[in-house]
Amino acid sequence: MADRRLQVFYTVSRHLSFTKAAEQLSMTQPAVTFQIKQLEEQFNARLFERSHGKIALTRAGKLVMDYAGRILGLSEEMEARVADLTGVMGGPLLLGASTTIAEFMLPRILGEFKAGHPQVHVRLTVGNSETIVNRVADHSLDLGLIESPSHVPGLNIEVCCEDELVLICSPAHKFAQLASLKPQQLVGEAYVSRELGSGTREFTDQYLRGCRVAPDDLNVVMELGSPEAIKGVVETGLGVSIMSRARVVKERKLGTLVAIPLAPRLIRTFSFVGPMEKFRSKLLTTFVEFASVKMKQMANA
Repeated sequence: MADRRLQVFYTVSRHLSFTKAAEQLSMTQPAVTFQIKQLEEQFNARLFERSHGKIALTRAGKLVMDYAGRILGLSEEMEARVADLTGVMGGPLLLGASTTIAEFMLPRILGEFKAGHPQVHVRLTVGNSETIVNRVADHSLDLGLIESPSHVPGLNIEVCCEDELVLICSPAHKFAQLASLKPQQLVGEAYVSRELGSGTREFTDQYLRGCRVAPDDLNVVMELGSPEAIKGVVETGLGVSIMSRARVVKERKLGTLVAIPLAPRLIRTFSFVGPMEKFRSKLLTTFVEFASVKMKQMANA
């Protein structure tokens, strides 16, 4: 219900980029520029300084950004509280999830939740963890589910469950018979990696550095944005990869992939992310409780 121009301005001010804001909001850059121009005309004040291809908030812009964040948050809270008064569990549920969670866990969770609450209309945005966190911070998503810690201030992180990452390879690979694998053994091996911005990529790189293996020392033969694509490539024997153990349950049963624990073990957490101190509606609370139970069950399968 909040003025769309405030939403656009808030996104631009967070990224300090019209281009990134347009991508985030699924708008054209001219449309974003027009919205900002209208807001500046309304306030009769410049909100951004433009110089050498870069922008910065003016004093007025910083003031408007502060109020815009609060207004957007209050608008969402008002809508949620009014919906709660009706006593009916329904309406839109704007979710975002990183690729691993969205592809592997959420389809079943959302299907079961929808069956129990048919008047809920779920809209799911899928992207890497960085993208989802930014959308939550911009107030364009009610809740995010991510696989890496958030570095954006003003967000509340709630750990849901643990997930172990393992090395995957084809049954014909030389690693296939190992009971465990040390990170140092990956140096020089053909490796299939997730893309930059991926929670799995970030977490794996941190782990390798902690084991004194520089990510640049890996022989990366491909960078792919889809876990399903990575599994398909690894099945051909082209290389190995690191992936959630829970993602390869079916392939392990079929014998098309082998999962080998790392030594030391590589365990991360899946988390819910939402705005700090934001009122949580009955619908959102019910979904978080439901999803938490289901995700723990699936991670331990």
